[in-house]
Amino acid sequence: MLDVTRKAAGLWSMTSKPELVACRENTVFKVACEKGRFHALRLHRPGYRSDEEVASELDWMEGLQTAGLTVPRPIPSRNGRLLEHVDGLQADILTWVAGEPMGQSGQPLQLADRLGVFRRLGETMARLHSACDAWAPPAGFQRWAWDADGLVGEQPVWARFWENPHLNARQAELLVDARRRAAEDLAHVSGALDYGLIHADLVPANILVDGDRLILIDFDDGGFGFRLFDLATIAWANRHEDDIADLEQSLIAGYRQVRNIDPAWLPLFKLLRAFTYVGWIIPRMDEPGGRERCARFIEAAEDWARNYLETQDLSTAEGF
Repeated sequence: MLDVTRKAAGLWSMTSKPELVACRENTVFKVACEKGRFHALRLHRPGYRSDEEVASELDWMEGLQTAGLTVPRPIPSRNGRLLEHVDGLQADILTWVAGEPMGQSGQPLQLADRLGVFRRLGETMARLHSACDAWAPPAGFQRWAWDADGLVGEQPVWARFWENPHLNARQAELLVDARRRAAEDLAHVSGALDYGLIHADLVPANILVDGDRLILIDFDDGGFGFRLFDLATIAWANRHEDDIADLEQSLIAGYRQVRNIDPAWLPLFKLLRAFTYVGWIIPRMDEPGGRERCARFIEAAEDWARNYLETQDLSTAEGF
């Protein structure tokens, strides 16, 4: 891997030894150019994204920069390309963005001004969605869709979650029932929901705190989807916080300062978010910690599916 990173860094005239900073869907290294500025070198997970999809992500981030949002900006290589191939791997380089992650997966949030941060996060999400609406994707733009088919259709974006091999018979039956109910509810309400380009992975690790600024990074899972899916992702990721109800209210209030959204359907999108992780882990079961993560994802989805089936009635929601 070291030889690959050095080859890739050389295509952008990066001078420092690559420093590993993250190994998730993409392997990310911190590198520096001749002028000393830091950048993020990404080596993409083999087979996860087509060249067209990665190129579209890079075009999208450039468009958001032009719209005035602070997001990582793609840097052309010495060959003038945003995307290169090194030993069969897709490689690109982005500007390094200042700030510290808002939190880490599985860890309690350590924020001094919790409600204030979530209010600013809601505002930041809304500005992102507004910038996406104002941006015209170029010809050939390709990103997957977190729509009804992508969430609860026969071939979801992240695999058929109800067929996860680690589900027992009772859990599988529950997720089948919950999937059917979610599909029915989504069909009823989708016409009233805001839809467009979304980040789709707004977990605490992808939200950087830099003073009073919040900066969104890692658009790798972004695509077309319901805007509530972005709010549901951060709400779901922090569901174990003691003050989650207050955090959600601050998030929604901040969002509504910029653009309107109806939170009545947030429980539905939390359920959909829970489903996605049960599907996402299927091809990653044999990776380090995969089986333990799978067990946690199944337990969480089981709890929320049961709660949703027992308590939710969207016919009383505003705008239904």
